[in-house]
Amino acid sequence: MLSIFIQISMLILAVLVISFVARILKQPPIIAYIITGILISPFFLHLVSENETVQTFSQMGVAFLLFIVGLHLNPKVIKEVGFISIVAGTIQIVFTALAAFFLALLLNFPIITSLYIAFALTFSSTIIITKILSDKSDLETLYGKISVGILILQDIVVIFLLLFLSYFSKGFSWSVSPNIIFYAALVIISLIFLSVYVLPSITKFVAKNQELLLLFSIGWCFLLASTFFYLFKSMEIGALLAGMSLSLSPYHAEIASKIRPLRDFFIVIFFVLLGMNLPLDSIPSILKPALIFSAFVIIFKLLIIMASLGITGYTKRTSFFTGISLGQISEFSFILIALASSLGQIPKSVSPVIILTGIITIAFSTYAMIYSNKIFPLFSKPLSIFERKKIKERELKKKDYEFILFGYNRIGFSLLKTLTKLKRRYIIVDFNPETVKKLEAKKIVCVYGDAQDTEFLQDLRIDKAKLIISTIPDFEINLLILNMIRKTNNKSVVILTAHQISDALKLYKEGADYVVMPHFLGGQYTAKIIEKFKTRKKFYEKEKQKQIENLKERIEEGHEHPKVERQHI
Repeated sequence: MLSIFIQISMLILAVLVISFVARILKQPPIIAYIITGILISPFFLHLVSENETVQTFSQMGVAFLLFIVGLHLNPKVIKEVGFISIVAGTIQIVFTALAAFFLALLLNFPIITSLYIAFALTFSSTIIITKILSDKSDLETLYGKISVGILILQDIVVIFLLLFLSYFSKGFSWSVSPNIIFYAALVIISLIFLSVYVLPSITKFVAKNQELLLLFSIGWCFLLASTFFYLFKSMEIGALLAGMSLSLSPYHAEIASKIRPLRDFFIVIFFVLLGMNLPLDSIPSILKPALIFSAFVIIFKLLIIMASLGITGYTKRTSFFTGISLGQISEFSFILIALASSLGQIPKSVSPVIILTGIITIAFSTYAMIYSNKIFPLFSKPLSIFERKKIKERELKKKDYEFILFGYNRIGFSLLKTLTKLKRRYIIVDFNPETVKKLEAKKIVCVYGDAQDTEFLQDLRIDKAKLIISTIPDFEINLLILNMIRKTNNKSVVILTAHQISDALKLYKEGADYVVMPHFLGGQYTAKIIEKFKTRKKFYEKEKQKQIENLKERIEEGHEHPKVERQHI
């Protein structure tokens, strides 16, 4: 027991050091975990040996990971992602899998092994993509929604792949046992009934106590995981369906936030084990196929996504950003290959190839997503072949507007009221298609557009506007808008937004007339109220009623106060 404790301690300390380095290099923690496994493995420093306890921790991490993924597979979310995500996702999955299968065959892998490699290369990382999209505040953009929609479709396909894998765990046979069909149908029907009629009431009761909610969530996850392991030899499906069955609960987000720290800890062990299973002496022999597979994942996924979105009428920029987001393999790719290897369906030598491919593609795609705004202009012209002449994303009439508002968000909600009162020609520009639809329904002049698209800004004729307001907190976007205006128009008033003091000072230096800093406004406004009303309670009552009315309007708009983002894998 002491030996196991020491090994786990050394493992966590090693992860801490490597993660610190990865943070400096702006690499995702998954890369740090895998590299840690390589360094502490018997093939290098030999600090930790693979044992039953470490394996158990690894399996718990996978269970928690799939449980949280299931919590986000809400039918309402699937409906929101739209038809285009289903079309583009289906095309991407089918063509990527077929091309990867034949590529693996060309590299002399057996047929069954090539099939598993094909699916391993097809999926993209839900964790990596959603984390970076969240960091860039792009989850609500059009390309962000399409990317998440494709990821959801991939996750659904994973369910069937895991079923396929578990059913054929004892060898391939196309004769399906009636017992399997009966048990599967019984379990699925029971879960549908429970998730609709029973679990919402249970979660409502247990949510009154935070510790009880956590214990119930863990217990439900392990109950279904154990049940599916006993019936179908696949705890992965059980954990995934456990999350899906709770996705309709009004507390699914709270459950996910409570489970996430546990997942973050135990999933570390899983990825460290992956690294430990990468023998360093085999790298010369696996480097060639890993590089070929990596190039395929990065380039082919980008091309197939750009082609499918381009045909359906989306801009080359939306297509490029979506394709570049999917340019890595998934954490599920590691899980699939690890399971197939443990069941003896593919050679153990395949796992190191996929692990190395994962390291390469995740590292590349992380940089590509972070710097996509700078990469896109370099390839903008040749990528025009993927863009139709008639683009349905936006229809912008050539017209001069006195006021232009970029971003109808929490701040834009208040600003719109003022713009309407002034009775001037104004237009709202937003990168969220759902927001544009809502504004159009209210007969408000608006257009879908990207403030980073210089061609769009020229078409918008921002140089003719008298007042330009940007509620977008991104420094580079605001600097681009400011520079384009100041090149031709020094008389227009430019109001921008920043979350950092240093960014605000830089924008002022470049010529901004005013910089909104949302985090400071509340304190300033409250200070003025106190100075004005002092301790006269009846005046606070009037202010309270005004705020309540405003908050009710915001609820109708779907506004929520921004939450502090948690750091996760």
